[in-house]
Amino acid sequence: MQPINVAIFGLGRWGQHLLRNFLAHPQANVQAIVDPLPANLERMAQQFELDATVHQLTDWETAIGLRSLDAVVLATPAATHYPMVQQALLQGLHVLAEKPLTLDAASSLDLCELAEKVQRQLVIDHTYLFHPAVLRGKAALEAQAIGDLRYGYATRTHLAPVRQDVDALWDLAIHDLAILNYWLEEKPVRVSARGQGWLQPQATNPHHSGTSSSTSSGTGLADVVWATVQYPSGFQATIHLAWLNCDKQRRLACVGSQGTIVFDELATDPLMVYRGELQLQGASFVPVNQQREILEPIGQEPLARVCDHFLACVQQNQPSAISSGWLGADLVRVLQALSRSMEQEGAWVEIAS
Repeated sequence: MQPINVAIFGLGRWGQHLLRNFLAHPQANVQAIVDPLPANLERMAQQFELDATVHQLTDWETAIGLRSLDAVVLATPAATHYPMVQQALLQGLHVLAEKPLTLDAASSLDLCELAEKVQRQLVIDHTYLFHPAVLRGKAALEAQAIGDLRYGYATRTHLAPVRQDVDALWDLAIHDLAILNYWLEEKPVRVSARGQGWLQPQATNPHHSGTSSSTSSGTGLADVVWATVQYPSGFQATIHLAWLNCDKQRRLACVGSQGTIVFDELATDPLMVYRGELQLQGASFVPVNQQREILEPIGQEPLARVCDHFLACVQQNQPSAISSGWLGADLVRVLQALSRSMEQEGAWVEIAS
């Protein structure tokens, strides 16, 4: 089978990882790297000892026009995605795009419809959906390892990097939303969010409609956000997101009637099940059946799995059953609803099915 000719757009932190993985994949041929900064191109060419036949381009439109190209990989800011994805699809190219797909659901859906029309594959790099611990956690929930699900919570905090194009909600929430949707096999039906900004209170928020003169996040970019999502089953999860927090956490948990499953990305053992329940003995509730179990995730680097999956979708010209453009559009729709809630001081916002 012939290797897939790909071009990598954007050579920042994540773009470098994508380039590394596609260079190492036997079914990929990196034909071009694209970045507006020549210094980034030169650095990547030296770091990976790129062959002289690999095009080094500062103009993405020129790259899309390369005749032998089969696919493009976008690791550029989300605000740039729509024109790039649109032109690539119209040129007959398959696309792997970083999340979020775009910054509004309407344009995301437009790209999904275009991909179907031209019969090209649009895959979104929701890396956590390929993470061995997330896959193992899904299996544990399906086996009812913690009984009947009740509620969930997640924390995603750090002290930098701080984005200047979107707030903490749009930067961070999509990861936990993707995991929760995957684990529950549901999509949120209503959401609520509040935020606060200290670092960039006067910055322009691309998701602020201007319909409210006084909001919990003001008109700037929120550094901290508390979001709540509710699912059709009644399951509800609260998510804490922050740039302005020295306590770095990457932790998500689901609580059930017989225990709690915890995915802690920064822990030595990232996936744990804490079993136990409360039993009424006389007039008191007493913990019983308490134990802790380490769930061992097995598998390759999540991003390597993403690249492998994308190439398989291209070779078979079949939509992704894991992380399609449609899934990406659904997550963008949830983020938009959360933004509307922030403008309305945390009011519940319904999400149409």
